[in-house]
Amino acid sequence: MLRQTARSRAGLLAGIAGASAVLLGAFGAHALRNALDPAHRELWHTAVEYHAWHALALVLVVGLGAGRAGRCAVIAFACGIVLFSGSLYALALGAPRWTGIVTPFGGVAFVVGWVALGLSLRRRGA
Repeated sequence: MLRQTARSRAGLLAGIAGASAVLLGAFGAHALRNALDPAHRELWHTAVEYHAWHALALVLVVGLGAGRAGRCAVIAFACGIVLFSGSLYALALGAPRWTGIVTPFGGVAFVVGWVALGLSLRRRGA
């Protein structure tokens, strides 16, 4: 079980992740609509999709209150959002191409998060 303090922090993190996904999605759809070429808009869209899905994954983990594996999943999903989506947001806004070296590390963090979530569910007998 996630300790209460850790669970409230993870819950706050999930809320911030979800809210920022919505805000960044709206920003991309409205403020950046005419500022980015189609390829960069697609990068932005991909970043928002992964950001939003993994914000929901954080909500799931917090709702389960799932032990050590749950804590690992929270950390991995949060790192994935920052590294994967963050690097795509930066690239869409014109960051140097070498910024993309970070993206796969975020993808690996997402995979680790899902495996940790799966282990947590297995242990719960769900």
